[in-house]
Amino acid sequence: MKVRVYYEDTDAGGIVYHTNFIKFCERARSEIFFSRNMMPHEKYKSGFVVRKIDADFFAVSRLGDLLEVFTTIKERRNTSLILRQEIYRENTILFGMDIVLVYIEEGKPKRFPNDYIKVFEETQKKSQE
Repeated sequence: MKVRVYYEDTDAGGIVYHTNFIKFCERARSEIFFSRNMMPHEKYKSGFVVRKIDADFFAVSRLGDLLEVFTTIKERRNTSLILRQEIYRENTILFGMDIVLVYIEEGKPKRFPNDYIKVFEETQKKSQE
């Protein structure tokens, strides 16, 4: 997913505020499902919760930059996925994070649905092409 850096994304020095990289990744994960008209089911009170984030900041980004967020599956577990998300400006990596997403229904961890895993796998294949 492509993301443009706006003034609201920057700090007083005109550099992207560090937490906004995490927001960009969240938007990219959500957009994967929005673009398919597929969101966790309200009737099951289901969704993804973040259990852990391990983030690395490699370079700065500034107002007006056009960034791209890539999402890949790093590891698949019974009730969770570990995703690797990276943000690039052209060929330069700016940010990377490993995120553990747990799938829940009615507040309890449940087996990660195969259709959601397939969506992440399809996205991964497109980003590698």
